[in-house]
Amino acid sequence: MKTIICTPSAPKPVGPYSQAVEAGGFLFCSGQIAIDPKSDQILTGPVEQQTKQVIENIEAVLKEAGLSLQNVVKSTIFLTNMNDFQAVNEVYSRYFVEEPPARSTIAVSALPKGVNVEIEVIAKR
Repeated sequence: MKTIICTPSAPKPVGPYSQAVEAGGFLFCSGQIAIDPKSDQILTGPVEQQTKQVIENIEAVLKEAGLSLQNVVKSTIFLTNMNDFQAVNEVYSRYFVEEPPARSTIAVSALPKGVNVEIEVIAKR
């Protein structure tokens, strides 16, 4: 049994996937990129600005499911440039202050829409 989570407060999927799927007490959130859900525009500015938008998009999906960043147990960050690691960490640490989730960071050659960062999370109810 699974429940599909969808909110207009986060960007529409850019492919054949759901914003999030809940199953077995876990919420599996698809990777979010720096798209402003109000304007549907891609943020191509500094990686810090992109990361902030990505995390706000994640928060919107979690909120739709009745959860928050406190429920996140695992995150995966995808970066097109590992030199952005510290800048992304600075923004990320403002949102995950106490008891941060387990995390992986992976360098990739490219991301959808030409963005520099994508983050996916798993949350537990």
